[in-house]
Amino acid sequence: MAQLNDILPYLDVEPLEAHLFRGQNDASTPHVFGGQVLAQAISAAYHTVAEDRALHSLHSYFIRAGDWNRPIVYDVERIRDGKSFTTRRVLALQDGRAILSMDASFQTDEDGLEHARKAPAVAKPEDLRSDYDRYMKLAEQHPRIGRFAFRYEAIESRQVEGILMTDPRPYPPHKNTWMKTNGPLSDRLSQHQAVLAYLSDMDFMSTSMLPHGRSPAGGDTIQGASLDHSLWFHRPFRADEWLLFEKESPNAHGARGFVRGHFYKEDGTLVASAMQECLIRPRPDGVKRKG
Repeated sequence: MAQLNDILPYLDVEPLEAHLFRGQNDASTPHVFGGQVLAQAISAAYHTVAEDRALHSLHSYFIRAGDWNRPIVYDVERIRDGKSFTTRRVLALQDGRAILSMDASFQTDEDGLEHARKAPAVAKPEDLRSDYDRYMKLAEQHPRIGRFAFRYEAIESRQVEGILMTDPRPYPPHKNTWMKTNGPLSDRLSQHQAVLAYLSDMDFMSTSMLPHGRSPAGGDTIQGASLDHSLWFHRPFRADEWLLFEKESPNAHGARGFVRGHFYKEDGTLVASAMQECLIRPRPDGVKRKG
């Protein structure tokens, strides 16, 4: 719980004016995590939306790398307030320059036609090893991995396939991971959606490198970064209960990888979908970084 409570404040924002909000960063790592910026942008947008509206989709671009040592200001533009839908545009700013842009759409609760993709048949979370244990063991020989391993104290994550990011062998471009917060959350829908946005950027990009035995972590020969990120929220869920994140990469080309995924509850209900294009650029010298 202490670790979860350390992360939750960085997924929310402080109101400054009617359309301006400020998010803080944890300066313990040298990079701003894209999932955190997404979560804060969602929180900022929710501050400007009527209580009867729920976020159903967002589309965002990561424009510049963020600075962990400085807060992020979120400027929310009220694009439209309709009878059923509300649209917001959010800019995340540091030093007056955009580091992320996000368009988000909110909707009132409505009934309609229903169908859904079925969850894959995989091992249950209680039968799998914690990713935190795996990553902390890896960090003993690869210190660079330790810079993000702390997230897995707050987020319980268990890979089905158990593929280590330092494994140089090629694998098919798909994997499954069970995820949830390591402790209870409030009943606020906005908090659960912000946390799922955070989860959706964890170990997502690496799926596009599985066929090539590469990784952006552990000092590999790849320069990796998220370029864009989209989310669709289909049904109610809780991020403090087990969610299966099914991930696949149907394409990589031009130093870019494309990944997509789906989140399911333990009973197999599809609750959200994600897509991302990422930079997976081979380093010119082809030499692994030390540490």
